[in-house]
Amino acid sequence: MSLPRFSNVSYEQYWALREQSDEWLEYIDGAVYMAPSPSIKHQLVSSNLHTEFGLYFRGKPCNVFAAPTDIELASDKFPDRKVVIPDLSVICDSKGFTETKYVGVPTLIVEILSPSNQAHDLVTKFNLYMAYGVKEYWIVNPMKEAITVYTLNEEGLYEQADVKAGTGVVQSACFPGLEVALEDVFR
Repeated sequence: MSLPRFSNVSYEQYWALREQSDEWLEYIDGAVYMAPSPSIKHQLVSSNLHTEFGLYFRGKPCNVFAAPTDIELASDKFPDRKVVIPDLSVICDSKGFTETKYVGVPTLIVEILSPSNQAHDLVTKFNLYMAYGVKEYWIVNPMKEAITVYTLNEEGLYEQADVKAGTGVVQSACFPGLEVALEDVFR
């Protein structure tokens, strides 16, 4: 998703495109981004993380969603609409659910890098999630078998909270006890 597929598109035009397409399309600042087909390794990592998160959140008030779940980021600070499709999202406020999407800000978002979308996830989405107040953002790099965790500080900026590569356990800053062993993620 490094380059927009369409630009200068209205929110209504975006949804019309979505209805005509089977592709995963995101909408950020009037541009429509198309997600590349995920690799097998990407899908395995996503499935492994989803399983670990699902076990942790079982019986808790938060829910874990895997792509393709539409997240329409909403904030009083920003009047324009943005729609993203994170690889995984943890949503603890159920008021924002509609029949087809979630409108609001997830507590935690995970993006799994692919060679073709690194800039999009590391720059565009990083800044977008920070601006909208996503409390915790995990960037997973399957090529390097690494996970970096960012959390919002009191100034509303991301700080690196944890980073592991190869082996070790990554811990959530927002959810005490949510720990993921890299061996389980990248097996």
